[in-house]
Amino acid sequence: MIDWLTGAAFSVAGTATTWAELLGFATGVVNVWLVARQRIANWPVGLANVLLLMLLFWTAGLYADAGLQIVYVGLGLYGWWHWLFGGEQRSRLAVSRTGRSEWLALAAAGLLLTGGLWLLLDRATDSTVPLPDALTTALSLLATYGQTRKRVESWWLWIAADLIYIPLYAYKGLYLTSALYLVFLALCVVGLRAWRADLRGDAATPSQAPDAAERVTGGAARLGR
Repeated sequence: MIDWLTGAAFSVAGTATTWAELLGFATGVVNVWLVARQRIANWPVGLANVLLLMLLFWTAGLYADAGLQIVYVGLGLYGWWHWLFGGEQRSRLAVSRTGRSEWLALAAAGLLLTGGLWLLLDRATDSTVPLPDALTTALSLLATYGQTRKRVESWWLWIAADLIYIPLYAYKGLYLTSALYLVFLALCVVGLRAWRADLRGDAATPSQAPDAAERVTGGAARLGR
């Protein structure tokens, strides 16, 4: 199975695209589309996606990104449970904002993660891109944490990571994955708008609630991602 996944599905301009990259593209698009629409199915699809990307990144020498996928498996299982039972009275979780103290903790964790991974990759591996690999790993972990708790600002962290991932993957010759992250970037903007609309709907007064619900439903219908 691993030999087949790492084998070439097709070639573009002399650069082979593996089955792992192709399937990672497909599951990745479906996953982010489901997240934007707050569908619980995003979590099992996301688990399949991270296993494919783990194999892809390891063979490309992106070791931090490969190791990150292992963490994603644990976060995916936690997020799946938390979306189902993490709300009030163990109900489904609602969209919320990140508090000031939480932002400070995330910033500190991001700096420590980026610095630690940068040193590790630079000194213990043959990575040619230790800093961007470390930075995107840290941003992705923080964004995934926010996603598991339905923090609307998690989309901004994903957008920041995607803006680095796109040129990084192109530099490493992973052109299809780079194109995938262009799609992710667009979907992140859609997801951000949809979650913000949902947040405004939840905050509306009872007299405003029907109109807010209509806006959220209309926004979700336009997603198509």
